[in-house]
Amino acid sequence: MDTNELAHVIEAILFVAGEPVNLKDMQRALDVTEDETRLAVDALDSDYSYHRRGITLKRFGEHIQLSTRAEYAPYVERLLQPIQKQSLSQSALETLAIVAYRQPVTKLEMEAVRGVKCDYSVQSLVNKGLIEEVGRKEALGRPILYGTTDKFLSHFGLRTLDDLPKPPEESTEAEENDPLVP
Repeated sequence: MDTNELAHVIEAILFVAGEPVNLKDMQRALDVTEDETRLAVDALDSDYSYHRRGITLKRFGEHIQLSTRAEYAPYVERLLQPIQKQSLSQSALETLAIVAYRQPVTKLEMEAVRGVKCDYSVQSLVNKGLIEEVGRKEALGRPILYGTTDKFLSHFGLRTLDDLPKPPEESTEAEENDPLVP
């Protein structure tokens, strides 16, 4: 099967699946190599981008999914009038940021950064599938370690955790200009 035909088969699978599909699962199902799969996915992605199609290929972690092109989303929403999405609370966002940047991280470590309990936020994020248990820390009590999921990457439009914005550095300039800092 040539790259073009393989790209069309992948497009059909993604259309029917509706959900993110793991690249390794795709490769096994189609009985093709990893390089062939990646070439076909790249060709499909290039075609969508070049022709500015209404859909685009979304990549995150080892998953791919068809998605509405961002600039066309308002028109789709206007027609379909989707139910209001439930947004994350400020405390959940703060907790999620800690997990994203410090993973794997325990609840106690999250609470040390935030200065308040994180039980509800952690449970909410687990229930939404944005974070998950990734192991146990080799420490007293063997606390649970948390990390982000591929759903987190998808939700925030990231391919990998390396795409996260760099956190602001501790401001030494502010300290230098502050007469109260020795």
